[in-house]
Amino acid sequence: MAKKEFKAESKRLLEMMINSIYTQREIFLRELISNASDAIDKIYYKALTDDNLVFNKEDYYIKVTADKANRTLTITDTGIGMTQEDLENNLGVIAKSGSLAFKSENEAKDGHNIIGQFGVGFYSAFMVADVVTVTSKALGSDQAFKWESTGTEGYTIEPSEKDSVGTEIVLKIKENTEDDQYDEYLEEYRLRAIIKKYSDFIRYPIKMDIKSQRPKEGTENEFEEYQEEQTINSMVPIWRKNKDELTEEDYNNFYAEKRYGFDKPLKHIHIKADGAVVYNAILFIPENTPFDYYTKEYEKGLELYSNGVLIMDKCGDLLPDYFSFVKGMVDSEDLSLNISREMLQHDRQLTLIAKNIKNKIKSQLQSLLKDEREKYEQFYNSFGRQLKFGVYNDYGTHKDVLQDLLMFYSSTEKKLVTLDEYVSRMPEDQKYIYYASGESIERIEKLPQTELVADKGYEILYFTDDVDEFAIKMLMTYKEKEFKSVSSGDLGIEPNADEKPSEAEEGENKELFESMSSILGGKVKSVRASKRLKSHPVCLTAEGDLTIEMEKILKAMPNGQDIKADKVLEININHEVFKSLKDAHQGDQEKLALYTNLLYNQALLIEGLTIADPVEFTNDICKIMV
Repeated sequence: MAKKEFKAESKRLLEMMINSIYTQREIFLRELISNASDAIDKIYYKALTDDNLVFNKEDYYIKVTADKANRTLTITDTGIGMTQEDLENNLGVIAKSGSLAFKSENEAKDGHNIIGQFGVGFYSAFMVADVVTVTSKALGSDQAFKWESTGTEGYTIEPSEKDSVGTEIVLKIKENTEDDQYDEYLEEYRLRAIIKKYSDFIRYPIKMDIKSQRPKEGTENEFEEYQEEQTINSMVPIWRKNKDELTEEDYNNFYAEKRYGFDKPLKHIHIKADGAVVYNAILFIPENTPFDYYTKEYEKGLELYSNGVLIMDKCGDLLPDYFSFVKGMVDSEDLSLNISREMLQHDRQLTLIAKNIKNKIKSQLQSLLKDEREKYEQFYNSFGRQLKFGVYNDYGTHKDVLQDLLMFYSSTEKKLVTLDEYVSRMPEDQKYIYYASGESIERIEKLPQTELVADKGYEILYFTDDVDEFAIKMLMTYKEKEFKSVSSGDLGIEPNADEKPSEAEEGENKELFESMSSILGGKVKSVRASKRLKSHPVCLTAEGDLTIEMEKILKAMPNGQDIKADKVLEININHEVFKSLKDAHQGDQEKLALYTNLLYNQALLIEGLTIADPVEFTNDICKIMV
C-alpha cells in the first residue's frame, strides 16, 4: 500500500483551509453531513432513470456515533458510495467535488438539489481530527475501499471490507490542548446542538444513539441507563411548507425556536420566490426593541441557508441598515459559494434577493400602517427612530423608500400621524409643513414659538427624537411642501393689519433693540419685535439651517461639536414687559441692562439651554424684588 502525496498546490490549500478559512471548527460536522446527504441524493437521481433501482426513502439515513473510549467520531451514510477511482478523484485532489460534476450531469427537476458543491468541505475534518479514515462501497460494486490520511502528509487507498453500500467516515479526534478542548466533539449534547444548528433541515434522517434513563424493572426508585436511536433533525423546514398549511402559532413557535427574540413577532412575511432567483424566506417584524439594538454591539442580518444547510448566522448583506430590526431566514439554491460555505460571493443573485426582501418589508409595513394602525404604531414606537435615521443616513439616498413610513405626533390630532395625512389636511393658504422640536411633547406644547402657528389653526408636528430634524433637513420637502420650524426667522405668516406697529413705533423700537443687542454683546445675532408671540414676553428663534434644537443635540454628542445657531431674541411688543423696557431705555440704562439679561436668560431656560452664570441670574432676580 503506497502512500500518495497531495499535489503541492493542494497541500498549501489544505494548510490554509484548516488554519484560516473556517471561522468555527464545529462546521466540520455540517460539511460531512451535507456530503452524506449528497450521496443519498445521487441514488435518488439514479432511481429516476433506472427501472431496476427503487428508491425507498425510509431506507436512507445518516448516522453520527461518538466513541469516547477510542476518541473516534463516525459519520455513516447509506448513499451511493465511492469506487477507488472516486476516492482518488474526489478526496485525493483538493477543491474537486464529485457532487458538482454529478449535478451538472443530472440537473434536478423536482427540488432535490445536491448541496455539496464545495470541494474543500470534506477537509474541514482535519480541524478536529489527527486521522481521517473513509471506508466506502459504491452502488453496484462488490469491493469496498478505504481512504486514510493524517492531513497534509498525504493519503493511502487500499481494498477493504464493508457489508452495505454507502460511506463511513471515522475521525480520530485530537487530544485537548491548553487552548482547545476537542473533547466537546465526542459529547452527545454538543453533537446534537451542532446538528440542530446547521443540519436540522437536511431532508434525510440524521440519527444518533441517545442515552436515556428509565425505571428499573421491579423497583420503585431505581433507574437504569439505556441507549435509544433517535432522529435528531426535523427534516422538513417550515419555509418549504405551503402557507395555507401553517397557522400564526406555527410562525410564532418558529420565531421562538430560532431565538429571534423573547417577544412575539408583530407580523411575519413568508416569501416563495420563483423568478430570476429562486429562494424561500420567512421574515419577522419584532414587537419590542432588543436591549442592544441601538448599540454598536447589535449585529443585523438574516440566517442564510443553502438548500436547508445553514451557511451564515447573520448575513448582513440581505438587509439595509434601516430595516436592520427584521429577523428571519433565507434559503436559496442559487447563491454562489466559494471554497467553503462561509465565503459568500457578492453576486447578482444575492443583490436580487436583498432588493426583493427590502421591497417585501416596505410593502408589509405599508399594509400594517393602512390596515392595522395600532400594530404599526406599536412597531413605530420601537423602531421609528431607525427609519428616521435611514432617511438621514447616506446623504438621503433612501428617503424616497422611507418617507411614507414616517410618523410624528400632531398638535391637533394628539396622536402619531403620517406626512401624507398632515399634507392632506393643510388649508390652501398654508405654505409650509410646520414642526416644533423639544425633549418631550409636554415641553413643546409650552413653547412660545408655537403661538402664532397654532393661532392660525395650522397643525404642528412635534419632533422629540434627536434625529428628527436632521432627517427632515435631508428630506427637504414632502409632496412639494417645505418643512418649517416654528422657531425659524420667517414663518411665512403675515400678522393682521391691526397688529403691525406704525413707522414711528418701529423707529423707536429700533433704537431700543440696538441697545439691547449691544448689552448682550454678541450672544445673539439681533434683537427684534416678534411677529409670532401672543401671550409670552420673549423667545429665541434661529436664522439659517441650524436650529437651536440641533445645536443642543450636536453639543451633547461625544465629540462635543461647538456649533452654534444664529440666535435672535424676539420681544413681544404687546406685552406689559415691553413698556418696562421702553421706560428703562429712556431713563435708566442700568435697569435696561438688568431687564435685557433677565429676558435673555429666560429665553434660554425656555429652550432648555444652559445659563452661562446661574449665580448672576439669581442675583438679577433679587434686584427686581427689592
